[in-house]
Amino acid sequence: MSRAFLVTAFLALASAPLAAQATRWDSLARSLFKELVEINTTESSGSTLQAARAMAARLRSAGFPDSDVVVLENAPRKGNLVARLRGRSTGKKPILLLSHIDVVEAKAEDWTLPPFQFIERDGTFFGRGVADDKDESAIHLALIMRLREERFVPDRDIIVALTADEEGGGANGVSWLLQNHRALIDAEYAFNEGGGGRVRGTEIRDTVRVSNDVQASEKKFLNFRFEVTNPGGHSSVPRPDNAITQLAHALTKITPTIMPVRLNEVTRAYFTRLADVVQQEAPRQAAAMRAIVANPGDAAAAEVLSADPRYNSQLRTSCVATMLEGGHATNALPQRARANVNCRILPDETAEQVRAVLERVVGDTGVQITAQGAPTNSPPSPLTPALMSEIERVTREMWPGVPVIPTMSTGATDGLRLRNAGIPVYGVSGLFYPETFAHGMNERIPVRAFYQGLEFMYRLVKGITSGRPVS
Repeated sequence: MSRAFLVTAFLALASAPLAAQATRWDSLARSLFKELVEINTTESSGSTLQAARAMAARLRSAGFPDSDVVVLENAPRKGNLVARLRGRSTGKKPILLLSHIDVVEAKAEDWTLPPFQFIERDGTFFGRGVADDKDESAIHLALIMRLREERFVPDRDIIVALTADEEGGGANGVSWLLQNHRALIDAEYAFNEGGGGRVRGTEIRDTVRVSNDVQASEKKFLNFRFEVTNPGGHSSVPRPDNAITQLAHALTKITPTIMPVRLNEVTRAYFTRLADVVQQEAPRQAAAMRAIVANPGDAAAAEVLSADPRYNSQLRTSCVATMLEGGHATNALPQRARANVNCRILPDETAEQVRAVLERVVGDTGVQITAQGAPTNSPPSPLTPALMSEIERVTREMWPGVPVIPTMSTGATDGLRLRNAGIPVYGVSGLFYPETFAHGMNERIPVRAFYQGLEFMYRLVKGITSGRPVS
C-alpha cells in the first residue's frame, strides 16, 4: 500500500466528520425554518407569540437555561424572543443578531402554493416569510445552538432577538423592547436584514454573485399631502380652474430626479466599490460612478446614473405619488382633490428641505403641500475598519473575488429604531438571493443559498467573538 494512498485515506477520514457536522447543522436550521414558516404570524390572524414560544422551546431543548431564553408578551398574539449565549467577562458589550418573525398578509387564493406550508421543490424553499425574514431567524438560532454545542465561549455575549411588528409599525417589537427592556438587547452593534448578496440574473440556478452588500444606512420616509380646493359647480359648465386638473399638473412635476444629488459616507463607498464591479459590463456607468464620487455636482455623471432607478435612489431623496382622491359627484366640478406623495429621504436631509424643493418644483401656491407627521431619523452606522475587515475575510474564504460593498437601503427596517437608540446596525447575511417575491405571491429563496448564508454567519460571528486580533 503506497504512502500517497495512506495520506489520501487519512485526509478523507479526517474530513468526513466535518462534512457530517455541516449536514447536521443544515438539517437543524431547516427544521427551525420549517417550523417558523408554518406558524402564521400575520397581523390579521397570526401569532408572533406562538412562534416565539416555539423557538424558545427549541432553545431550551438544546440546553439553554431558562434565564437566557426570554419570551415577552406585550399584547394579544404579540411576542418577542430574546436569547443569550453567554461569553467571557472581557468588558466587551454584546453583539445582537436581530430578525423579525411577523410577516405580511398572504391570501391563499392569491398563491398557487399554500403560503403557510414550507415547501422544498426544485432547489427552492417556498412559503410566506422565507425571504422576509424567517430565514435569518432560523440562521441566528441555529448559529448559537451550534456554538453552544461546540463549547465555544465567545469574548462577549451573543444575543439573538426575534421580534414582532416590523411589518406593522414596530409598536410591539423593537421599539417596545428598547423602551421597556433595553438591557436585554443592548449591544455594541447589531446584525440585521437589509444587506446580503447581489446577484446577476433572475433564475435560481442561473445567477452570478456580484457583491456581498452590507447595509449601513437607511433612508427616512415621510408622506406629504398635496391638496387643491375649489368652489366647484355643475359639470355642464366647465371652468379652467379645475381642482383635479390643477393637482394632476402639479404631480406631473414630481419626477424621480427633482431632488438634488447628495452623497454620504456609505453611498460614496457604495459607488466607489461598485464601479470596479460593473466596469466590464457597463463601463459608462462605472466612469459615471467614479465621477460622481469625485464631484457630486457632475451633472453629466448624475444623468447617466439617474437613468437606472436603483442608482438614482442612492443619489438623492426620492418622491413619488402613491394615492389619489378627488371630486364628490360624477356630475359636479370637483371641490377638492388630494394626493399622497411618499418621500424616501436621505439620512442627512430634513423634511423642511424636502418640502421646500417640492414647493419650488410645483410652483403653484394653489397646491397646499403638508408633511404628514415627521420622519424618524436613521443615522448611518460607521464603517468600522475592524468589522468590515472581518466581513471581507469571511467573504473571501467562501466566495473568492466577490467584493464587499456598503449600501444604503431605500426602504426601512427595524435598524432605524436601534440606530436612534445609539446601537449601530449592519445589514449582513451572506444570503445571495435573486428575485424572492418577498411580500408577494409564492415567496421563495434558493435552498443552497440559505445553507451558505448559515455558514457565512457562523464563521463571521465566531470570528468576531473569538478574541483574536483583527487585521
